[in-house]
Amino acid sequence: MGDLILVRHGETEWTLTGRHTSWTDLPLTQHGEEQAKSLAPFFAGQSFAQVLTSPLDRAVRTAELAGLTGPVTDPDLHEWDYGSYEGITTRAIHRTRPDWVLWEDGVPPGPDGHPGESPQEVGERADRVLSRVDAALRDHPGDVVLVAHAHFLRVLTARRLGLPADAGRLFQLSTGTVSRLSTEHGHPVIAEWNATGTSTPVR
Repeated sequence: MGDLILVRHGETEWTLTGRHTSWTDLPLTQHGEEQAKSLAPFFAGQSFAQVLTSPLDRAVRTAELAGLTGPVTDPDLHEWDYGSYEGITTRAIHRTRPDWVLWEDGVPPGPDGHPGESPQEVGERADRVLSRVDAALRDHPGDVVLVAHAHFLRVLTARRLGLPADAGRLFQLSTGTVSRLSTEHGHPVIAEWNATGTSTPVR
């Protein structure tokens, strides 16, 4: 069975400033595009069981620049819905809620169509993605690649390892990086984490 490869999209203006970004469809910065291009050696010459991306442009563009072919967008890969905290930094939130922690408290509802999500709700989406990933890994040779967003991929990693969704807080994930979830003696493990285009690919 193949591995699960996680790609966080490249830098955007809001990742630079620490603003929570879920549905706001920002483009990559020039540096973000360079980050995405630098990931191409990880994928050159490989065929994959499946390549899935978030429907948001920053993820789709990262997949394209990294040389991933035939990606399919999956709405379950969108970022954590930050509700009314969309576009707001943690520092700004702490001015009125000094004890607020995303992983424990979730977010208050936002505008229509964006009610916000709890860690558990994000975990449910991650579980749906993992179910589809497992089917692809069973039925086709090669690895599965997911191109998505930091908080979502951190939750998905926790769930892949058999941890609760809020354990995603343990896995810091930088822009424009590749991580690999594999197995050892039949158990899920982290084989590589936060690798950049200057890292040596594991394969």
